[in-house]
Amino acid sequence: MKKIGFLSFGHWSPERGSQVKTAADVLTQSIELAVEAEKIGVDGAYFRVHHFARQLASPFPLLAAAGARTSTIELGTGVIDMRYENPLYMVEDAGAADLISGGRLQLGISRGSPEQVVDGWRYFGYQPGEGEDHAAMARRHAEVFLQQLDGEGFAQPNPQPMFPNPPGLLRLEPHSEGLRDRIWWGAASDATARWAAEMGMNLQSSTLKTDETGEPFHIQQAKQIRAYREAWKAAGHEREPRVSVSRSIFALMTPEDRMYFGRGGKESDQVGIIDQTRSVFGRGYADEPDRLIEQLREDEGIAEADTLLLTVPNMLGVEYNVHVLDSILRHVAPGLGWR
Repeated sequence: MKKIGFLSFGHWSPERGSQVKTAADVLTQSIELAVEAEKIGVDGAYFRVHHFARQLASPFPLLAAAGARTSTIELGTGVIDMRYENPLYMVEDAGAADLISGGRLQLGISRGSPEQVVDGWRYFGYQPGEGEDHAAMARRHAEVFLQQLDGEGFAQPNPQPMFPNPPGLLRLEPHSEGLRDRIWWGAASDATARWAAEMGMNLQSSTLKTDETGEPFHIQQAKQIRAYREAWKAAGHEREPRVSVSRSIFALMTPEDRMYFGRGGKESDQVGIIDQTRSVFGRGYADEPDRLIEQLREDEGIAEADTLLLTVPNMLGVEYNVHVLDSILRHVAPGLGWR
């Protein structure tokens, strides 16, 4: 059994053919997609975070609104770029959104990916400390965020406060119990996956990975997941970790499906350079359900994960994306033992 969620990059564009022409469109449609996905049995609604782009950017208002409209579906990110974040303010935002949702947030955080502007985090007021690069700054922000999610008091109270304080040092409020265990790290390399395990975070592994062995993407990803689980066990954490992978998977059920995704071209891995690092991009899947089932059985990365996030073409609108998700749940997942 696997949890199956969707991952939306939240694109919007006024171009012809787009069903998502404005920022208001993408926000309201993202909420509606979470509502409709919950109705058909999807386990999670996850959203990408990009800055300086016509995409979803500030996740917590969206997560809170979706949480208020739904009751069971997990609500998450994949991922929040920690180079841009004030970790203390983020604790407050995350705590509020988690409480509104009844404890359903699953927050993916990471160093982030290349953005639309050069060193965009500098415009947000952040810069690496002495001896740091931007990746180390992101990890430092993440460590502060994780520490404060524990809910321990750390701030000296005013001896003459406007309102009475509880005894002792004060913590950030609102505090949401259990949220610390629902933080995920988006890891591109084996080393950062091991670090995530040591820090007690769940693992998000997407369709992009640092090419460390030259092997096919799904094999490298499976090895990364196994390395993560070994590091988790060595760290002595008491709970079981969760691991997600993301894939583009489309069951060709209708003429519209074949028009959009039936032309091929993504049946093999691709290699590129990201931040001067050789990276491998995993293949996509688009085929008739029975052939999809056979192909997906060979994907070792999916086999190692407990959660699968399906990337969705959000600009095609809510109705079509519900069809895409429903096709996988009805015609593919049962044949693989995922349902």
